[in-house]
Amino acid sequence: MMFKTIDLFAGCGGLTDGFKLSEKFSMLAGIEWDINAVSTLRHRLSQRWGYQHANEIMLHFDIQRTDELIHGFKDDENYGSSVGLDSLIDGQKVDAIIGGPPCQAYSIAGRIRDQNGMHDDYRNFLFESYINVVKHFQPDACIFENVQGMLSAKPGGISIVDRVTEAFDEAGYYITSNLKENALFDTSDFGVPQKRLRVIIIALKKERFFDYQEKVNEFYSLMNGYKQENKKTLGEAIFDLPKIYPLAAPIGKSSHKMDKSQSFEITSHEPRFHNSRDIDIFRLLAEDIKSERNEYIHSEALKDLYTERTGKTSSVHKYHVLRSNKPSNTIPAHLYKDGLRHIHPDPEQARSITVREAARIQTFDDDFEFLGANGARYKMIGNAVPPLFAKYVAHSLAKILS
Repeated sequence: MMFKTIDLFAGCGGLTDGFKLSEKFSMLAGIEWDINAVSTLRHRLSQRWGYQHANEIMLHFDIQRTDELIHGFKDDENYGSSVGLDSLIDGQKVDAIIGGPPCQAYSIAGRIRDQNGMHDDYRNFLFESYINVVKHFQPDACIFENVQGMLSAKPGGISIVDRVTEAFDEAGYYITSNLKENALFDTSDFGVPQKRLRVIIIALKKERFFDYQEKVNEFYSLMNGYKQENKKTLGEAIFDLPKIYPLAAPIGKSSHKMDKSQSFEITSHEPRFHNSRDIDIFRLLAEDIKSERNEYIHSEALKDLYTERTGKTSSVHKYHVLRSNKPSNTIPAHLYKDGLRHIHPDPEQARSITVREAARIQTFDDDFEFLGANGARYKMIGNAVPPLFAKYVAHSLAKILS
């Protein structure tokens, strides 16, 4: 049986791709406001998954304008036009609504950086738009994905967990009362070569499941059953890709060149430009790890190095070399700004990771094409749910719906 979804806050399609890979779900419609992510997902739906009307069903729009989203809109200046979700769904049963409202306002790092703790950030309340779509289509189940920080976020002094729980309850859905214990997962436990903590909330329609509490517990039990004893390492994920070495001198906007002796057809595997100072730092830090001298593995030493080489000071250390024998640290959207905390472990390459390496760490298939400038590609990859992890979420949900 193929279950039907509406994908909200779809991004470039990490969650969508995982649900498609499960071979249990078909997307009726999706929505995303970032045009690069929309273009990427439309392309993926068309080229990989055979959707003939990908441009029509994958909407570029602002979910906060919920009435227009549902009933149709015409906004040529920003979003174009659409007949709306009601017409696209055309009376079909929606089995599940899936998606994760933007997480920056919930993230602990974001709250630290913002002088007001992100209490005034509108993204704190985008889940309300999610709930409005749920109320309209009344799916049997919802998957609500977010960052660990949502468990402690209290914009306006009120817990986001309490807000979300109450909103689902008022809409007629049940979620676990113990999100911290049940709903928090590390994707590296599921074969993803990356330590990435994510909250997965399943909400079940009470009218549909007479034993909804037991079914929610069963979902989390199924998820835990997919955990793997051995973690996939960074080296296993990216070391077969062509090596990219520094040039003796930059050529235009290029500081590195791929080793052409390796016969490997791959896209999006070009590093960002690095100046000679950063190349020297990357080489020093990677060699420090490889040689096991370990002079720069502590934050104070890294902060001192940053000050010594740049003349600037920082309250946090700027550099991190990825370890080849461990999962990567989290791939964040911030990667679009710089790659200083995602330095390739090979000192001879002396660079930060490429878009394709970031995609590999997030478990995107090599045939997944990311559209837009490099910065936009890094950002959408960092915002995505790892498709491999999403596939296990999909399998677990399908068993509950069955």
